[in-house]
Amino acid sequence: MVLIIMLPMILVQIVTILVFYERHWNTVTRYMSTNLAADIAIIADHYADNQTEENFGATRDLALKYFYFGIAWDEGGIITPNSLSANTPFAERMLHQSLMNQMRYPFSHDLYSDPDLISITIQFAEGVMTIKASRKRIFSSTSWLVILWTVSTSVLFFAIALVFIRGQVRPIRRLAKAARQLGLGRPVPDFKLEGAREVRLAGMAFHAMRQRILRQAVERTEMLAGVSHDLRTPLTRLKLQLAYLPESADRAGMESDINEMDAMISGYINFASNAVIEEMKTCNIVIMIEDIIEAFNLTEDRVTLNLTEDGMPSIQLRERSIRRALENIISNAVRYGEACIVTVERDDEQIQIIIDDDGPGIPKDQRISVLRPFVQLNRDKEKNSGVGLGLSIANDAVLAHGGLLLLGDAPEGGLRVRIQLPL
Repeated sequence: MVLIIMLPMILVQIVTILVFYERHWNTVTRYMSTNLAADIAIIADHYADNQTEENFGATRDLALKYFYFGIAWDEGGIITPNSLSANTPFAERMLHQSLMNQMRYPFSHDLYSDPDLISITIQFAEGVMTIKASRKRIFSSTSWLVILWTVSTSVLFFAIALVFIRGQVRPIRRLAKAARQLGLGRPVPDFKLEGAREVRLAGMAFHAMRQRILRQAVERTEMLAGVSHDLRTPLTRLKLQLAYLPESADRAGMESDINEMDAMISGYINFASNAVIEEMKTCNIVIMIEDIIEAFNLTEDRVTLNLTEDGMPSIQLRERSIRRALENIISNAVRYGEACIVTVERDDEQIQIIIDDDGPGIPKDQRISVLRPFVQLNRDKEKNSGVGLGLSIANDAVLAHGGLLLLGDAPEGGLRVRIQLPL
């Protein structure tokens, strides 16, 4: 934000100094050098017409009265002409050029020995005349005033602009924070719409979008509750009717089909229930994972936990949603492999949960598609008893927390599932 204001202002200052100030200073210096040289030439010509002691006194009075020059005479003196170079300051070069154009006598000049006066010495036949003039006759101080006023007004306007821009940026930051909270699946409190018209329009659009998302989630949940009730009621009647039938191969087949339908309905409901608005609360992810692993290891120890450091911080989570995601992933790892290793890592911005197994893994060209609902790999029918919603439910749960779920290759040759959750 500061660069948006500062960069154009700095460019304007540079252009002002390089173009206006330099041209202004050069022009003023040229005019002042010409006028000073003309005045000096008048004094020199006045004395040259009559080089007597009486005329020198008259010349000195003329110089003091009309030009504020101080002059002195050095009988028999000889001057050393100036030698100019490429490094000679502009003011000195201009004065030298103007004196050469307007005087017919040898001369030299000294602009820097005295902090208040400049000295011009003129060679005559009998001696040397020295003229002292104020430095203000050739060095202009108005250029520095221009720079001072330009910089000071720019700083003032910058401060005023900064105050107004901060007032416009504040609602943008508030909107960005609300959007991030919504992206992380966290509650977003209502905030006041203020700032420029465009910012208020963006805020109204965000509020409308948030309400649509919440309404869609509620309607989805209510619809699934009705579907669950409507479908499971006839399934329950079928189960009761089958219970009165004698044992037979047909009965066993129908019971298998009914159980499969019941499992499919449960899977659909679990998939859709991820959209239910669950309250966020502070959870210790390590304790949650330990509880899940303990449940899987009731019969045999096939899941192990690896902590890279102690004292993992608690984070804001929808506990049931994340627990269901981890259970689905670990369940797949145990179903298709012999062993599962769960590693928990942390950096400054996120917690990573890495779940490795030694199963057959998932081919690279199918790792994106398996995260979509109802996608199954062609595997053993007995192991592949679901409806293709486990990884999709886990992925949706992680994304709802602003995290990321990645699939890769485990060191043991199976599948590696990496879950990244922001702190």
